[in-house]
Amino acid sequence: MISEASTIDHTATQASHEPALDTRDAWDQIAPDYDRTNTPTQMAIAGKGLDIAGVACGMKFLDVAAGSGALAIPAARLGARVTAIDQSSVMLELLVARARREQLNIETQAMDGHALQFADDTFDVAGSQFGVMLFPDMPKAVHEMVRVIKPGGKVLISAYGDPKEIEFLRFLVTAVQSVRPEFNGPPADPPPLEFQLADPDKLGRALTAAGLKDVSVETITETTEHATGKDLWEWLLYSNPIVGCILTGMLNLTDDERRAVQQNLGRLVRHRAAGSRVAKLTNPVNVGVGTK
Repeated sequence: MISEASTIDHTATQASHEPALDTRDAWDQIAPDYDRTNTPTQMAIAGKGLDIAGVACGMKFLDVAAGSGALAIPAARLGARVTAIDQSSVMLELLVARARREQLNIETQAMDGHALQFADDTFDVAGSQFGVMLFPDMPKAVHEMVRVIKPGGKVLISAYGDPKEIEFLRFLVTAVQSVRPEFNGPPADPPPLEFQLADPDKLGRALTAAGLKDVSVETITETTEHATGKDLWEWLLYSNPIVGCILTGMLNLTDDERRAVQQNLGRLVRHRAAGSRVAKLTNPVNVGVGTK
């Protein structure tokens, strides 16, 4: 049976780490579209991280910033006893719906990942895929993951690698430059939160600084498939609230400019597909694992 927390102490969560609440509404708003566009593609890479971390049947697994289940559901398919937490209750509702369709047992709780409401030494593995990399205080979140795993347990963190090698970002920048030639993509110094762990060495240092040993970081390749420019546009737009903020806030694209960007994405997708059904884009992903 899937259990879902029905009451949440929002006051306690706010006191524990205010920045996490700043984006809760934004994630709630994009959650249904994120679940439709991003979660299915991210499930494809989850198995590799779970394998590297040695997640197996019967293990107690915590998914931090779980979204709608791209990591939690593959872990449950392996037979792990999964608890999934996220600041967005809407994301968790979608995760529960996915789990029910597969008759999987996953417990969910709305919670700030900077301050996990679990006792020390509770889980065998704590993981986060494209989640903790977005946290304003990433080191604190990693320390919390270490705190709640048992001695000998493992922490797994997957985060996007070198942005210069991320093809979906390259496609977006190229398409936007068709209407804003001066746009060169996200800043490099400091990088936006989604790329704060793009350097494999930084990810390794973060795991080591949190008290883990036998730390390893492997850069693997994620492949996403997109049939049309509209598909890619929506996948990008709903990947996290930051994209919308850049397009609407920083760039303030007009409706005509947004349509032009989509059209240019369409041309790029068709060119990459070269007569095939879909365009395949590759992206480096750093997978870090350490032992408590």
